[in-house]
Amino acid sequence: MTRRCGIRPRAVLAVAVAAALTIGLCACGARNGSGGGSAAFNAGVGKVYNPSEAKGGTLRMANNGDWDSLDPADTYYAYTWNFARLYGRSLVMFAPAPGADGAKLVPDLATGLGVSSDDAKIWTYKLRGGVKFEDGTPVTSKDVKYAVERSLDKDTFPNGPTYFNDFLDLRGYTSPYHDPTPDKLGLTAIETPDDSTIVFHLLKSFSGFDYFAQLPATIPVPRAKDTGTKYKEHVVSTGPYKFATNELGKSFTLVRNDQWDPKTDPNRKALPDEIDMALNVNADDIDNRLISGDLDVDVVGAGVGPAAQGRILGDQAMKANADSALVARTWYTAINGDVAPLGDVHCRRAVEYATDKVGYQNAYGGPTGGDIATNLLPPVIPGAEKFNPYPAGGDNHGDLAKARDELRQCGQPSGFSTTISYRAERPKEKATAEALQQSLARVGINLTIKPFPTGDYAKLYAGKPDYAKNNGLGLMVYGWGADWPDGFGFLSQIVDSRVIRASGGNTNLGVKDPAVDELVDKAVTTADAAGREKIWVDVDKKVMDDAYILPGIWAKGLLYRPKDLTNVFVSDGFQMYDYLALGVKK
Repeated sequence: MTRRCGIRPRAVLAVAVAAALTIGLCACGARNGSGGGSAAFNAGVGKVYNPSEAKGGTLRMANNGDWDSLDPADTYYAYTWNFARLYGRSLVMFAPAPGADGAKLVPDLATGLGVSSDDAKIWTYKLRGGVKFEDGTPVTSKDVKYAVERSLDKDTFPNGPTYFNDFLDLRGYTSPYHDPTPDKLGLTAIETPDDSTIVFHLLKSFSGFDYFAQLPATIPVPRAKDTGTKYKEHVVSTGPYKFATNELGKSFTLVRNDQWDPKTDPNRKALPDEIDMALNVNADDIDNRLISGDLDVDVVGAGVGPAAQGRILGDQAMKANADSALVARTWYTAINGDVAPLGDVHCRRAVEYATDKVGYQNAYGGPTGGDIATNLLPPVIPGAEKFNPYPAGGDNHGDLAKARDELRQCGQPSGFSTTISYRAERPKEKATAEALQQSLARVGINLTIKPFPTGDYAKLYAGKPDYAKNNGLGLMVYGWGADWPDGFGFLSQIVDSRVIRASGGNTNLGVKDPAVDELVDKAVTTADAAGREKIWVDVDKKVMDDAYILPGIWAKGLLYRPKDLTNVFVSDGFQMYDYLALGVKK
């Protein structure tokens, strides 16, 4: 691998230099060539920028935090799901295509989408032939079954979603590591009548099961190579790339997997020869290196920070290398009813009214970072409706009179004190916490700010109910992008109280209302799409009435694409650049 200016293989990138001073200083790492295509603002939105079939070169990526986990069973960030498709193949996947086509599901490991029983409780998939693990072992349906089984173990893998836990007919099954059956045949809810067939049995009807089948949890895992919590150190590849190095918390490198057969895979171009990922890199440093050409992709995909954003938007040449579009993501703050006095809805509503929405928006870079949100569902979700139960005054700086009235109703007329948490490696969340600290102090709500590591935020801190309660985390800065673009894909994992686990790893940080749960069940069992969409709006309205969530902004991200990046487009499935398609000019 080639040494580059400040970027060393298998090492953490240098700590940041001030944004205004360092842009353009690392030219020694920039590739030659001006790139192809017609550079223009939003040239990667709804279309492919710089199309190319050329293979070779190294794709250089960085993350301003740690990876939650490379293990497909234990990961729950949009960018990790996007990236995991480079080394793993799930049953189905989002099409690697720009615009609305990128939100459509297509077969991946399977030969087609799922075949459903009439009541949508039994789903069958046939696997493609010729797919192998990186060691040359053929992939069978039993490897997919085992992968799903292990993902059910939320003590071992607390970070992953709970869709299979919630919908499969488990009959008490919890983990392959504690398989109660003498012959270790595993979960009866998943059948493998032959090596190319897998059948899922659900507890209740669900017409959108193909969305479950695209989860990383269906990426095959060979039982003989499973090392439990250590599997993340070397995931066995079924995709076009495999792990050459992996230094946890520092960096990892992917190289070509010679057992991947492109004849079995119509979805992946596999253009780069190598993919280098640096972890725990200062966010401003990432922005500067993108602009200087010393880095190709900020893998988180949330957009550049305020300093770089101002510079890019102020320079027409730079702006021509940027993309911005409203996506299916809401940046918000959870209001924890387990922490006194926020157990009283009026105290929670005081937070809603006292928030300076412009300050919240400015934490994400102003209007370019997103539109001020007044409810949860992003406008791009089909059927979403805008409504505003807590008007923030004509200037969106908060309604302090209403906030003080709510404080009187909850017995805290002088205000109260609590702690606000955020993910330490995310400067926009730090700015959010500081903005809320300032705006809520105007009515006597005093916040102590406390950061936590991104990789453990859901597992050990904000997402672990006892920890959050015992440590007084009354407000928890967070955000959510749709697992897929519909009401269920956005709301179910952040508002259904039944997905909350005492062990941690939660994405519902405190919405606990049986009425919300009932509405979720009603939506899931409603066959008519329009009727279903209306119920998801009702869910949104009930959660907002409860005031368990303070919506901040409906997200946009100013994504920057260096000139040498090829096949660049925003995926509507992941709301960021599609990492399967990318290539680089050598």
